[in-house]
Amino acid sequence: MYRYSNYIARHLVHSTLLIAFSLTSIVWLTQALRFIDFIVNQGVSIAIFLKLTALLIPSLVLMILPPSLFCAVLFVYNKLKSDSELVVLQAAGLSRWRLGIPALQVAAGVVLVGYGIAFYLMPVSYTRFRDMQAYLRNNYASILLEEGVFSNPVEGLTVFIRERDHDGILHGILVHDNRVPEDPITMMAEVGKLVDTPEGPRFLLQNGNRQEMRNGKISFLNFESYTLDMSLYAQTMKERALDTQEMFLPQLLTYDDTVTPTENQKRFAEGHQRIIWPAYSLSLTLVALAVLLSGQFNRRGQWQRITLAVLCGMVIIFAATGLRGATATYAYLVPLAYMNLLLPAAAAGWLIGDHVHRRMLSHA
Repeated sequence: MYRYSNYIARHLVHSTLLIAFSLTSIVWLTQALRFIDFIVNQGVSIAIFLKLTALLIPSLVLMILPPSLFCAVLFVYNKLKSDSELVVLQAAGLSRWRLGIPALQVAAGVVLVGYGIAFYLMPVSYTRFRDMQAYLRNNYASILLEEGVFSNPVEGLTVFIRERDHDGILHGILVHDNRVPEDPITMMAEVGKLVDTPEGPRFLLQNGNRQEMRNGKISFLNFESYTLDMSLYAQTMKERALDTQEMFLPQLLTYDDTVTPTENQKRFAEGHQRIIWPAYSLSLTLVALAVLLSGQFNRRGQWQRITLAVLCGMVIIFAATGLRGATATYAYLVPLAYMNLLLPAAAAGWLIGDHVHRRMLSHA
């Protein structure tokens, strides 16, 4: 590789990593805030919290890589042009394709990284994320019980608590158990707490009463201590359905008779998205190069070309995002998603090489 090519590629890699790290950190922080209640109110350790939220990073990086590289190409090539370095290289006889080769090489590497994340790392990490979520909900069942809110930790079971102290003790508890519709049970207790046993989670109530309706008569029982079985809750967590982000590409593109056609279409859409999205790194790089390398050098700056490139990139990314949701409902839009990737890349490639064809014709 030529020295100038190494020079440009090095700047592109550094800029891409910096932009991707910054954007990923911001998005990760907004996602992590959804789970901050695990620490504040539920007693989950910071280490577990960080491990849980870190499992979201591969899916975030996958979405952020193409726009990060696009921004890096705009920044680096605009700086090279402003410093007249590209002008010198062009005066030395380098074509636009030769000048764009470092960016295309970096883009090829980013595409490979993207496919590695999309085809393997993301489904593995998201599966662990969902498993850990289920574990926390099973072992820290109190996360489902909010103060002053009627909660439904399991179907047919309604729980209300007035307040929770720093030790995790619940005060002012109302429980309505309708899991057996023929025998509804209502319990009230002064205090209680959720405990984990070898048989599953249990709700330990103290100093309360139990009311049960049988054959049109109310049975009333005062108790000092009462244990409510929540093992049905544990079973529902173990039998969770797979999310599309947990599946590998062959699973997504294979029709499954055990699920609905709508769910199959969602899986197909996710599978095509895994194929298409990483390739946007190359497509967006071509668009950025086509806009910045075409035209004459302007000492007053390239803000007009940068604005045009940003608008083109935003249109492509927004169209890709919209088509991702649309293809989950309308299968006939899948070819349009591929066209949104390939047509801008083809047009940009033609613009980059246009003057090469004209030079060849002039020498013929």
